[in-house]
Amino acid sequence: MSAVHTLRSDKVQVYRLSDFDYVTLRLYDSAVPAGFPSPAADYKEEDIDLNQLLRPHPSSTFIVRVTGDSMIDANIPDKSWLVVDRSIKPKSGSIVVAVVNSEFTVKRYITNSSGVRLMPANSKYQPIVITEDMDFRVWGTITKVIIDPLVSGI
Repeated sequence: MSAVHTLRSDKVQVYRLSDFDYVTLRLYDSAVPAGFPSPAADYKEEDIDLNQLLRPHPSSTFIVRVTGDSMIDANIPDKSWLVVDRSIKPKSGSIVVAVVNSEFTVKRYITNSSGVRLMPANSKYQPIVITEDMDFRVWGTITKVIIDPLVSGI
């Protein structure tokens, strides 16, 4: 990731993913059970290209650092990293980075005949009902969530 912030507010830090030639990690082609352990088996190995996985649209893909707990029930804890693609038009139900009255927020985008709402994924918070007098735009659509369990405490 680039160390240079391309956009910053009090609560949101946005980073442009740096261009790099080729970054791969070894993928073991076998599911890892979260229940009972399975007996050892032969596993096929292959490389996975993180460029393809994380940024299929390089010029419109950014990383956003989350602060707060309003999306914990959507598996987005505090201090998560979100991969945001600004070229993807959100559908109702998408998780988005939105700007409401010059403030960034991460919420589930809901649109129907009664209008637009931004829904938190934590019962401690209320939905944001978008009205005509609000300055509102969807900044980008979340495509991946990166969680560091050592930092987020999960």
